[in-house]
Amino acid sequence: MERNAETRPCAHCGRPVPQRAAAGRPFRYCRDNDGECQRASRNVRMRQRAAPGLAGQVARTWEAVDRLDQLVATLSEALHAELSPAGVDRQVAEVRAETSRQVLAAHAERDEARRDAEHAAEAAAQARQQAAEAVADRATAAQDADTARRAAQAATAQARDAQAACDEARQAAGAAAARQEQAETDRDTARREAEQARTEAGQLRGELREAREAAADAEGRAEQARQAAEQAVREAQTARAGAERARDQAQADRDQARADAQEARSAADQARAELVTARAEAEQARMELSAARADAEQARVELSAARAEAEGARAEVERAGLDARAAAAQATAERQAAARDREDAQRMVEQARAAAQRDIDELRRQLDAAHADAQAAQDRTAQLSAQVSDLASALAALGGARTGAAAQGGAQVIAQR
Repeated sequence: MERNAETRPCAHCGRPVPQRAAAGRPFRYCRDNDGECQRASRNVRMRQRAAPGLAGQVARTWEAVDRLDQLVATLSEALHAELSPAGVDRQVAEVRAETSRQVLAAHAERDEARRDAEHAAEAAAQARQQAAEAVADRATAAQDADTARRAAQAATAQARDAQAACDEARQAAGAAAARQEQAETDRDTARREAEQARTEAGQLRGELREAREAAADAEGRAEQARQAAEQAVREAQTARAGAERARDQAQADRDQARADAQEARSAADQARAELVTARAEAEQARMELSAARADAEQARVELSAARAEAEGARAEVERAGLDARAAAAQATAERQAAARDREDAQRMVEQARAAAQRDIDELRRQLDAAHADAQAAQDRTAQLSAQVSDLASALAALGGARTGAAAQGGAQVIAQR
């Protein structure tokens, strides 16, 4: 394609320079040597621009033309890259792609906000369910607390009854102890009376022995003193009768003392049995009191635990209510934020669309202005090219005239010689 393309000779070295098929300024220098021909031509003109007269003006004019060519080439490339239909389509496609990305991001944020709102609603429903369960647990805890309170009251009543029974048992034990002491006192008194009766019986037996001895002496002295013997016999009989009466009285007293002692023993045994029974009843009452106290303490512990559980349930209910209210507030805030984000996204989409439309309009205006500037530059370049061609023609004519004049002058000099 490059071989069949149009070519023009290089303005410096004269080699053919391929031209592009599109419209635009033609290439005047070689393009395959990194601008070496253009730099060499510029250096030549730089050396010639300082020359006086028309040659310097022509060199400066050609330098201006080269600069204009560079500007036109740069402008043409820029217009071709940015303001050509392909460039405008590319920019429009980029703007549309960016707008589409923003719209997709806005839709994604909207969907995420909806999901967050749904999650918040689910969390609020779960919090309400937990709050209802906490209320039910609190009611159950309150019922348990009432049951524990009634059990504690019943245990307290049982403890009072046990205390009363214990007091009665203590009173009965005190009465039994008093009866036992009285029985022991009566027993000691009976023992002392029996001992005294035995002492008196011993004295009577001693007197009886003395009387018998006196009777034996009296019988031995009967003959000497019958009267005394008879008197002694009578006294002995009287003493015997008194002794018998004393013996009978002593036996009766002894039997009475034995009966009293037996009765005292029976009373003491009964008192001991009553004491043992009272002690057993007191021990049973004490055990029942301990059990009642343990039950009361257990009921008190259970009541405290129920109260603690009720307090914990109340705290959990309060926390659940606070969490539910916080979740509801957060859900409301998230819904409001989602609505604001959705409105912001819609507003951003509208702004992006408006900005894209403005950018497209601006690009179109710039494209029109660039086309106008390119047309003006082409017109100016054509005008400058015409002026340069006129100057080149004038220079060529001036060079031909100078050459002819020089040749005519040389011929005249030769002729004169």
